[in-house]
Amino acid sequence: MASNVNPTVRRRRLGQELRKLRELKGMTAEEVADRLLVSQSKISRLENGRRSISQRDVRDLCGVYEVEDHRIVDSLMQMAKESRQQGWWHAFGDIPYSVYIGLETDAASLRVYEPLVVPGLLQTQAYAEAVISGALPEATASDIEKRVQVRVRRQDRIIETRQPLRLWAVLDESALRRAVGGPQTMVEQLEHLMDMSRLPHVTVQVMPFTMGAHPGVNGQYAILEFPDASDSTVIYLEGVTSDLYLEKANDVQSYSVMYEHLRAQALNAGQSREFIEKIAKEFTRA
Repeated sequence: MASNVNPTVRRRRLGQELRKLRELKGMTAEEVADRLLVSQSKISRLENGRRSISQRDVRDLCGVYEVEDHRIVDSLMQMAKESRQQGWWHAFGDIPYSVYIGLETDAASLRVYEPLVVPGLLQTQAYAEAVISGALPEATASDIEKRVQVRVRRQDRIIETRQPLRLWAVLDESALRRAVGGPQTMVEQLEHLMDMSRLPHVTVQVMPFTMGAHPGVNGQYAILEFPDASDSTVIYLEGVTSDLYLEKANDVQSYSVMYEHLRAQALNAGQSREFIEKIAKEFTRA
């Protein structure tokens, strides 16, 4: 279950509030940085939620913005304190995509397009281990095991009963045919994928090769939406050494429209299960 105090989401909300105060004051990030003798990039990272915010940062910024209402200052200071708490994923050590995990943990819905592999939230443990070890050939066995454990723990959002994550996944046919871990692993993975797709809050659609070019040919992406209206929708693009998070309205609109085209062109849920079952039988015969 998602935590009541998610440090990643708290950091984003606090950054948004600080940006609003700066804009109300009519100041640029560069002007604020000059006043505090810090870099402009620090101010931008604080406002974007990409950097942890200390209570001292909040105090200094409220001083620059001349915030006189102590209730506002106290509220922001409390958010700063909560944003520095550790999420469940910190127990696993340094996780490169910890920002994404924090967002996913608090999200109400997730729409994802995967062209190459089954989405992490729908992977079996054997498949996850094969994917991670194949993608990171120089990783140690302990690092692979840690990443697998994190991936399995993330799946709690799907199986929790009170407020499960609403997941919509569109998969390219290549994600189903790529023999990750061998035929037996693939059979188990595809059967698991069919089982998960029958959950009322999970929808799986397949984009077959016969569809040709489609709006997903540019690569994988995910759209995260949150229960609190004050939290902006986030577009997540996974990279090898760094990830990209897009929150501007134009970016969100473009990717959302593109996803609607993907859903319209892909096989529907029932057809997709039949398609997955057919490929599973092919692996069984193999």
